Amino acid sequence: MEYSKRNIDKILIEWKREQNRKPLLLRGARQVGKTSAVRELAKTFKHYIEIDFLAPENSDVANLFTGNSSIGELCQKIAVIKNTPIAEGETLIFLDEIQACPKAIEKLRYFYEQTPNLHVIAAGSLLEFALEGLPSFGVGRIRSIFMYPLSFEEFLSFQNLEMLRSEMNNASVKKPLAEIFHNKLIEELRTFLIIGGMPEVVSTWCQTHDYLKCRQIQNDLLISYQDDFAKYRRTVPASRIQEVFRSVAEQGQGKFIYKHVNQTLRTDQIKNALDTLILAGLVYPVTHTAANGIPLGAEIREDYRRMIYFDTGLLQRQLNLKAESILLSGDLDVINKGAIAETFVGTELMKAGSFYEKNELYCWHREQAGSNAEVDYVIQRENEIIPIEVKASKKGSMQSLRQFLAIKQRPYGIRTSLENFCEYDDIKVYPLYAIKNSLL
Repeated sequence: MEYSKRNIDKILIEWKREQNRKPLLLRGARQVGKTSAVRELAKTFKHYIEIDFLAPENSDVANLFTGNSSIGELCQKIAVIKNTPIAEGETLIFLDEIQACPKAIEKLRYFYEQTPNLHVIAAGSLLEFALEGLPSFGVGRIRSIFMYPLSFEEFLSFQNLEMLRSEMNNASVKKPLAEIFHNKLIEELRTFLIIGGMPEVVSTWCQTHDYLKCRQIQNDLLISYQDDFAKYRRTVPASRIQEVFRSVAEQGQGKFIYKHVNQTLRTDQIKNALDTLILAGLVYPVTHTAANGIPLGAEIREDYRRMIYFDTGLLQRQLNLKAESILLSGDLDVINKGAIAETFVGTELMKAGSFYEKNELYCWHREQAGSNAEVDYVIQRENEIIPIEVKASKKGSMQSLRQFLAIKQRPYGIRTSLENFCEYDDIKVYPLYAIKNSLL
């Protein structure tokens, strides 16, 4: 499968060029493209060593990490086994599926201390659960980078629509897109909501334009995630994790209600399963913030959280929605009450955030007799706090958005919909497909 450029490629190249660089820990849900990105980076090195700790042929290498050898001695032995030179500045060492060798995770910090000019990257499909048991595996000596499924603009690049991507990125409320480009991007957005951002699915779409083949791969991915549930945490039954995972899809918009999962289960049982899915990167929480100041996470209420899937394609497969219902509808509001539109915006905000930290999503909710209000997302842009209301069509009131602006005395809010870029007094409109532009 031919590699298509990802936004993270630039980050990896910057890391390569740093002096006294730290070993890199590439983190993210399974099958979002971590291994492919590292292999693409490897093409820029003279030598490359890949060690998959789940592969039986690497058992001898794994045993080396359990000993007391210095990093220099360890590298010398690996070089002999792999018959590849290990030279600082010339060799990239990739430790894949590192969660299968906890001793290798513990040794990462010593690469920085003893060989700071050596390029070392580690990744793993269930890495977060391995790190959970190693609270101080290398603070200050290892750099984490977080990776997600493809964003919408990466989806355009996979299809060689670079000029359309450029037009989208350069547009703004002061400089709307030409209607022909706007309509084309709406068309691509509808496809993306069905295909999603999983690299294998997107590659299949680009090669075949066959929804049925893409749907089969999505089915395979969902089954593989469900098979993984048993490996997450011994204290949380796989069947319960599956039940919660399904309920996140079915509950759609609004506060996640624990009792809607299974009334026979205790709240803490459901919460443990939900936290497990969050740790695995398959579910993103959207937490209420008072939004009185920065940082947004300073005043939160964890008892009010929405939950969204990490990929719209897998969400629509889990719900067994028909592709034509998205492709042919006049708006997106008819699709699961707009939940897919909200999921798309949330995942795009996650992907547009920093690669160097675990990004968080926030919302705002007020319960008052006869005056309930909810803003779908609240973001921080420099020192500004900006509310975002998601509309899956070109219509809909902005009552909650205006209540937020009045209560919090904020200068403007954002509405994202199927409209082109525009402004309504104190409301700036960003098309759904270009919501990441709101962060610029």
